[in-house]
Amino acid sequence: MSELTVPTGQAEAAQTSLWKDAFRTMRRRPDVILATLILLFVFAMAAFPTLFTDKDPTRCIGREARQRPDTWFTGEHPLGTDAFGCDFAATIVHGTRPTIVLALTVIVATVVAGLLLGVLAGYFGGWLDALISRVLDVFIVIPMLLGAILLLSLFRGRGSSGNLIETIGPAALALMIFSWMEFCRYARAATIEAKNLDYVQAARCLGAKDSRIMFRHILPSAIIPVTAVVPTTIGAIIVTESALAVLGLGVQAPATSWGVLLSKGTEWAGGGYVYLFGIPLSLLILTVFAFAAFGDALRDALDPKLR
Repeated sequence: MSELTVPTGQAEAAQTSLWKDAFRTMRRRPDVILATLILLFVFAMAAFPTLFTDKDPTRCIGREARQRPDTWFTGEHPLGTDAFGCDFAATIVHGTRPTIVLALTVIVATVVAGLLLGVLAGYFGGWLDALISRVLDVFIVIPMLLGAILLLSLFRGRGSSGNLIETIGPAALALMIFSWMEFCRYARAATIEAKNLDYVQAARCLGAKDSRIMFRHILPSAIIPVTAVVPTTIGAIIVTESALAVLGLGVQAPATSWGVLLSKGTEWAGGGYVYLFGIPLSLLILTVFAFAAFGDALRDALDPKLR
């Protein structure tokens, strides 16, 4: 048993050291610090909207419609009102949760599916690898946005009851179907490399079950390359959801998300009410920048060639 324990312990120690060194490197980068602050702000809005506004986004007064932002963002409506007289700051804050919950739901589901399929394909090989690889080849040539548009066309014209699950469900499902492939590729490649390492061979010789070898010894190695692309994928999901909403296929009114706000804002931006489009767009760009910066830094920190 000692022959198995020693190399396995060494592998676990190496992985732990890799993560510690990566985060130690990242916390010294100014772009990571800025990205972290932006993401904390966005996640706080999604989790605790009442900390940022005490207005009800559904309370709309028609005579106060399209009031421009107050000077220095003070007063009754610091970010103005929308086309229906709703407080725009409250609408943005409360529209953050559906956007973030949708993105996190999609990324969790696709990472789990991609890891599972990739590890199974890489470990067993043969017909199972061939089957998963052919399915992967089919889906990988379909861009996420195009695939989601084709699928969500079946739900065109639907409304929203206000329930969060019903609000994000169709868009989340469509994005899940067309965004697991990259994680599967990385996991498969990492599994093929890891299954021939000495400590994995030692575990197999000592009679360890395939399930234990895959999830106890190989999966930690497969997670590392997958983790590096998670932040940038979250940013891509947020952008895609917004594009779907602008096309009338994503989150549907009367529910609110950043994509819905962009969709409504485009109708009034040309008439001089640029803030209805510019403010949610700026928030979207900052959030995607934060995820991209964090993802790039994480990939660099986990790359042994750059350490």
